Amino acid sequence: MPTVLSKIRALFFKSTNDYMVIGQVLKMKNLVTDEQLETAVKVQRDTLADQGQAISLGMILAELGYVSEAEIVRAINAHYHLDVTSLADDIKDLVGKKRGTFVERLPAPRIPIWFQFSAVIIAITVLTTFVLNFFILSRQKDLLYDQSKKIGMVSLNYFAANARIPLLEDDILQLNTLIKNTTAVEGLVYAVIVDQDQKIKAHTDHDQIGKILNKSEPLSTETREGEITYFTTRQPTGRQVLNLAHPVRFQDKLLGEVHVGVSIDFINELIRQNKKSVVSLTLTIILVGILVALLMGLRFSHPIEKLVFATQEIGRGNYHHKVQLGRNDELGNLATAFNQMGNELLRKSRMQESFGKYVGAEVLDMILANPEANWLKGHRNRATTLIADIRGFTAFSDIREPEAVVEALNEYFEIATRTIIHYGGYIDKFIGDAVLAVFGVPVYRRNHLERALRAALDLQAELKKASGGGNVLLGAVGISIDTGEVVAGNIGTQEKMEYTVIGDSVNSASRLNGLAGPGEVIISQAVFQTMGALVDAEPLGPRQIKGVSEAVISYRLKSIRKAVVSDATRIQRSA
Repeated sequence: MPTVLSKIRALFFKSTNDYMVIGQVLKMKNLVTDEQLETAVKVQRDTLADQGQAISLGMILAELGYVSEAEIVRAINAHYHLDVTSLADDIKDLVGKKRGTFVERLPAPRIPIWFQFSAVIIAITVLTTFVLNFFILSRQKDLLYDQSKKIGMVSLNYFAANARIPLLEDDILQLNTLIKNTTAVEGLVYAVIVDQDQKIKAHTDHDQIGKILNKSEPLSTETREGEITYFTTRQPTGRQVLNLAHPVRFQDKLLGEVHVGVSIDFINELIRQNKKSVVSLTLTIILVGILVALLMGLRFSHPIEKLVFATQEIGRGNYHHKVQLGRNDELGNLATAFNQMGNELLRKSRMQESFGKYVGAEVLDMILANPEANWLKGHRNRATTLIADIRGFTAFSDIREPEAVVEALNEYFEIATRTIIHYGGYIDKFIGDAVLAVFGVPVYRRNHLERALRAALDLQAELKKASGGGNVLLGAVGISIDTGEVVAGNIGTQEKMEYTVIGDSVNSASRLNGLAGPGEVIISQAVFQTMGALVDAEPLGPRQIKGVSEAVISYRLKSIRKAVVSDATRIQRSA
């Protein structure tokens, strides 16, 4: 739950920011008054206090009816040169990026993943190493201190045990012989034996013999372990020592004391020496860690960069691009999966490209956009059918090799397809040497009949021009056109389907084609009546055609006068 203080802060900053960003602009453009702004701000603050959420000042002004949302958006865009679409946009953030401080307008820094990865590993390595070294050195210092103290205690006990008789007999020579080699032990600074009057009987410094022991000022609290007492002190030379004392008794009679000094500086010096070794080792570990982190970071980031580049290539349609990593881990698996995805996309792209050659680009687009659309199931629509067929093709193919026939046919189909598609027609199918095309389905165009007529005239012109190359088939094409209602959709089974059109006008166009001589375009009476005076056509009179009992009136098309209506005029998909 938000605290009262946090709610007050949110209320203050939200209302202040909104007033500065939106309120002042609206006031400056005379869209709201001071009283209306004050009312809106009060509503905003009440809402925040009651509900714990801040509503945009602009929304409140619009809800209160003081100004419309459209007017607010226009005012904000005009004043700040933004492209805000509604009050739901983050206007404050957009304004901050546009007119904020230099720092606010700076883009978010881009930190490479290899750098982030390396930085994290380096930080963990450095932190772990220093923490371990701190505890190791601290532990080592404690161990050295305890060890030195034990050495001092062992020496102290030895001196105390062997000093009873010499001290009782006041044998100064034997006492000094007892402590003679004390300083030879590493870490021991001195040894002193005094009598019960604190008079020095033996000392590692012979000049002190016979003097009264001058006890140094303790630097730490005196500690007792059994009969041994010890504390830290500082010698006149400045050296810190741990002074240990043990009383010398004979049959419970106090004869004197033995003192041993253990160097604290010796311990610190050992720690410093060890610290140098540890620091050197630490720096080596850190340098190795940095190197390993950089190598690991690059090892992980380089494959990611390859995958990003590969994704961009796939986005450009380069499905042949492959990611070569050569790794046997998750990134290697990802690269393998990415390559498999590219192969699948390539396969589907080729299928789509090949499939489009069979069903037509427009039908393919419809299938991909909405495979379950009702138009696939067949629907009625007005359309124009164009059939182009070669006259004398059987005789031509009988005297030529199949390869030459196929080559000549392909040139004819290429010109026919290009011309029909140019005028918005759909190639329904190739039937032997004939082309069945339809205008008005699957993409409905209001001027489908005009398009079909112009396509037929243009096709004959193109074929005539290309026939000079030696392909006699191009000059022997007859074209027929009829218009009317057709049923368009998928016909076939689940295993094999074909998008096609059926209807009387399709059959009529097929029958009329028998009347079309080489280079001619024959149109039905329905086409002529629909186009009227816009076409220049020669009537052929009633003709008897196969499959029709009554004579059929047809026309030989010469030209069409009206210009083609732009695709932008009433182009829509058939419903």
